Formats: sequence, structure tokens, C-alpha cells
Amino acid sequence: MIITNTETVAGREIIISIGIARGSTVRARNVGRDIFAGLKNLVGGEIDEYTKLQAQAREEAMQRMIKDAEKMGADAVVNVRFTTSMIMQGASEILAYGTAVKLQ
Repeated sequence: MIITNTETVAGREIIISIGIARGSTVRARNVGRDIFAGLKNLVGGEIDEYTKLQAQAREEAMQRMIKDAEKMGADAVVNVRFTTSMIMQGASEILAYGTAVKLQ
């Protein structure tokens, strides 16, 4: 499966646009991370625990988007984007989406 954030796939022709492929996950913080993040916030710098949490969430959302595209019979997903939204205090959704296409 080819994944790109551009509208085209270099060297390939898109023959049909199938539809929107999407994948999402909802992640919540936990007490252990919050305590460490609070301490880190006092001295400044990157909060590694949250960085790792977000990276895992993006990867999971992207893998779910790929599975959605595969179910549609796509060869690629173009124009891929990520977005996030707060679901409730301490929990957010990561959404990966793009256009599932068939290639020549």
C-alpha cells in the first residue's frame, strides 16, 4: 500500500478514486504519565511520555486507515492527513484520513 500526502503518486497514474479511507484511535492519559509530566513541566523541556503516546496513536490510526483502504480494494492512499480532537478531559482522538485510489 502506497501512502502519500501528495495528490498524486510519482510515476503512477490514478485510474479511479474509490473514496475516503479513515482510521482513528482514542487515547487517554494515565496517572503515572501525568505525575511525571507535571514534574517535567516545572523544569521545562519535552514530555517524552506524551510524545511517545502521540506517536503510538498516530501509527495506530494510520494502520487502521490502511486496513480501511485495503477493504475498498485500493492500491494507494493519497492526500493523507492527520487531525486530533479532544473527546473529554484527558482523552483525545487521532484521525488519519486520505483518498483511497486504484493505480494503473
